[in-house]
Amino acid sequence: MSDHSPVLFWFRRDLRLSDHPGLSACRASGAPVIPVFILDPETEVLGAAAKWRLELSITDFRDRLQAIGSELILRRGPAKEMLLELIEETGAREVHWSRYYMPEAIARDKDVKATLKNAGLRAESHPGHTIIEPWILSPASSDHFRVYSPYWRAFKATEITPVIPGIKDLPAPEIWPRSDDLTEWRMGAAMNRGADVVARHACVGEKAAFERLDGFLDKPWSAYQDGRDRLDLGATSHLSENLTYGEISPRTIWQRVCEIGSGKEKGREMFLKELVWREFSYHLIYHTPHIMERNWRPEWDAFPWRADNEQAELWRKGLTGEPIIDAAMRQMYVTGTMHNRARMLVASYLTKHLMTDWKIGMDWFAECLIDWDPAANAMGWQWVAGSGPDAAPFFRVFNPATQAEKFDPEADYRTRYVAELAGNNPGEEALAYFDACPRSWGLEPTQNYPHAPLIELTQGRKRALEAHQHMVKNKTET
Repeated sequence: MSDHSPVLFWFRRDLRLSDHPGLSACRASGAPVIPVFILDPETEVLGAAAKWRLELSITDFRDRLQAIGSELILRRGPAKEMLLELIEETGAREVHWSRYYMPEAIARDKDVKATLKNAGLRAESHPGHTIIEPWILSPASSDHFRVYSPYWRAFKATEITPVIPGIKDLPAPEIWPRSDDLTEWRMGAAMNRGADVVARHACVGEKAAFERLDGFLDKPWSAYQDGRDRLDLGATSHLSENLTYGEISPRTIWQRVCEIGSGKEKGREMFLKELVWREFSYHLIYHTPHIMERNWRPEWDAFPWRADNEQAELWRKGLTGEPIIDAAMRQMYVTGTMHNRARMLVASYLTKHLMTDWKIGMDWFAECLIDWDPAANAMGWQWVAGSGPDAAPFFRVFNPATQAEKFDPEADYRTRYVAELAGNNPGEEALAYFDACPRSWGLEPTQNYPHAPLIELTQGRKRALEAHQHMVKNKTET
């Protein structure tokens, strides 16, 4: 092969030019770099909202590459086959990519790497999706952490490598290979009419991600400390959407936050803990991949969760009769995201009050969230359900009514998204729900709100606690 043979960089969830270890390594080699994105079977299965939002990210990133004299080559098909085709077409001598820690991605990448190396080619994966690789931290007594608090302490004591400067140019090959037409992929087709609604709220691309971070850092940390759980306030960073597609690196966020102040402000540590919660989810997904498919704690296999049911369908529609639950579900359809406190409440209501399997909720979030992160989603649902990693020595059941009083004291959040509760003048976002939800639901702004909740809260809590006690008793007796 010629010394001028290009290298392929295979992009996945790392659509940025800043703090990009893999792309920076390719740039430093001096060889022509061919950026590639492959719509492979592992990506085809994304939920409607995530797949639509990914298309927007690809479009923005392609434009950023073109602005520095490069291109993004698009191919559709199994990753290994597409890479081998591109190697044949371009004479590339090596392929690089950023590591991704989902079980199916690990299996795919191992197969790709083995095939390329057997063909005498260089295949190298790089860090970047997390701040610290999932295998770096471990307690003295085990190969991985199972509880967040000791993980956080270990993480906080670890020296984080500095952010890498952004890429300003990439050497181009003499001839660019053929690229698919992105519009022909129709990645947003399943969003149907909801796409126009959610598009008003999406914050797409690397530039927008940095602007969002700057705006968040301009606020006083006391605003985050005091307001992060308030559903009616905009106190959170909203960066989960951009982290999902790698439009900004978690290390960039960590470093920027750590550069502000003395490091002793409570609000700042609260935020860093939330960022590291994402790290912990990938730590767990790497060491215990079954968290995606079955109960992390095997004893929870005996818990009598229901399969999908009519009440779960009303939960999906935001028609449970519990205003805070319905507002949260409708927020997801209108904006593509949901406040973190609201996620805990809707998950608790589905799995505890409605006794429905957490996998039903996890899969629905995967379909509807534009900031869907598979590791955080799985860990979050199992944490709330009780079947996952949790240091709490009790069975947690959130009360939607008291949570609403505490975190939405003036009912601003509820009336913002539930038109039926807003009187004669519902706002734009409340009405947008009826434009975003599936037509098959047949919902209209003139409908009546449920006259009674699906289950009385005290009764639902009692039923869930009894089921949990029965499970524990049976385990003890056996």
